[in-house]
Amino acid sequence: MLQSAAMVPPPCYHRYMTHLPPLIEAMLKPSFYPHTVPGPIQLVQTHISYVVLTGGYAYKVKKAVDLGFLNFSTLERRRHYCHEELRLNKLFAPALYLEVVPIVGTDGGYRFALPGEEDNAVEYAVKMKQFEESQLLINVFERGELTEERILEIATKLAALHRASLTNESIAEYGRPESVAAMAEENYGHVRPFIGTTQDEEQFKETKAFTDAFIRENGAIFERRRAEGMIRECHGDLHLNNICIYNGRIEFFDRIEFTDLFKNIDVIYDLAFLMMDLQYRGRKDLANILVNTYLEQRGDYEGALLLPLYLSMRAYVRGKVNSILQAGEHLDAGERNAAIEEAKAYFKHAWEYTRPKQGAVLCISGLSGSGKSTIARRLAQPLDALYLRADAVRKHLAGIPLEETGESLYTEEMTRRTYSELTRLGMRLADRGFTVILDAKFDRVEERRETIESAGARGLPLKFLLCSTGLATMKQRLRNRRGDVSDATSDLLEQQAAEFEAFSEAERALTIEVDTTHPPNYERLVDEIHSFLMG
Repeated sequence: MLQSAAMVPPPCYHRYMTHLPPLIEAMLKPSFYPHTVPGPIQLVQTHISYVVLTGGYAYKVKKAVDLGFLNFSTLERRRHYCHEELRLNKLFAPALYLEVVPIVGTDGGYRFALPGEEDNAVEYAVKMKQFEESQLLINVFERGELTEERILEIATKLAALHRASLTNESIAEYGRPESVAAMAEENYGHVRPFIGTTQDEEQFKETKAFTDAFIRENGAIFERRRAEGMIRECHGDLHLNNICIYNGRIEFFDRIEFTDLFKNIDVIYDLAFLMMDLQYRGRKDLANILVNTYLEQRGDYEGALLLPLYLSMRAYVRGKVNSILQAGEHLDAGERNAAIEEAKAYFKHAWEYTRPKQGAVLCISGLSGSGKSTIARRLAQPLDALYLRADAVRKHLAGIPLEETGESLYTEEMTRRTYSELTRLGMRLADRGFTVILDAKFDRVEERRETIESAGARGLPLKFLLCSTGLATMKQRLRNRRGDVSDATSDLLEQQAAEFEAFSEAERALTIEVDTTHPPNYERLVDEIHSFLMG
């Protein structure tokens, strides 16, 4: 079953209009279609469209509505937005979106237009491949089948799509601080009537105050994002209901086509919707994998600075949507109460993102193959930490894809630049309240000194985790490694071991030593790190 854009109140799938337009009545009959209809035809309605499911194909017909931010009121507008929907979704879901099909009237009925009849169209439909409802990601999630591997696929694909998405000066205008402020203010304006019903007044004031202050105080970041091309023609509505698995692969469908305001956004705002969705549903671990994989793929670590605002805004939109939904006359008492409770939960979720947090830095040290990257990734989830590894930062600095390599990456100068940038990014993020994991060998006294002093100057808790195991184990791990960002090979290990500058007594006071020959007790390790960093 195909879903609709969630920037408007979500559809009430179990209720259908008593009187359907004649065209939709016609599309509910198998004889309307030039292809086989294998079973009963289903109809899904939203506030803005009819979606007719025929088994192999789905046809979306836009309703002749004008909601202010969305205007499908004329045939020409519906034709235009059908083609826009096709254009936009061909990039994000090429396997699903096929074509725009004109529909013409006949004596007493309707049919799809034949070649040459397009000018006589009385309506248009977007034709798509239909996928199994069980493969909608919200259903996969609710069955407990959404795996880490799928999240890695989603994050990697989204990073590539954002890289390929359109940006220009006109699109970039939507990233100005005043544009972001206007979008946020619109949400708060819509919610004001619901204070006392779905939104607590004090919570409303505190969330709005955070939003206003954040935008006002971070104008330079918003402007830099514009200049760096981070405002793009994004999906705009990326959550579990708009992602599916089709032929074994992830597809992002139902991009917003009806307003530039919702789709011309910062790529981090696009990412934030899915991240918030997973966190709201109790899977912070999957959200952590999503954000860390995405940031590493893009090298967009500084984009994370905007996450507190954008996550709060995304949750607030969902609270607004449910507030509007509960006011609908078509709901019975049970449905209304459910919508109210969900709105309250989303507003609380939005408020929680605004609460101050203490940043901290955890440096994972050790030779290549010592298990430091495995431990860093495992710790990132329970610590809800941003994970930065030197191997990726090095390649981002060089401007090459993560899968490429080259001797110029490993000069003394490049290594110095890599550690300097790793430290700069880590401290900048920790300054904003993030727990940050820095994954690097940290094999030189100077590298460790710079990191320790940078954290100390900012009053940030810092801890080293020194990973070690036998040389033979490390060599075998490196020989077994496939498809990793790191270029280290087993041939380099003995040289690395000889050049590793031992931790001083003062450094060891900041260090937890971990033998990685066998998997460590992560629960105990997390407790120890928590007690130090947050104590």
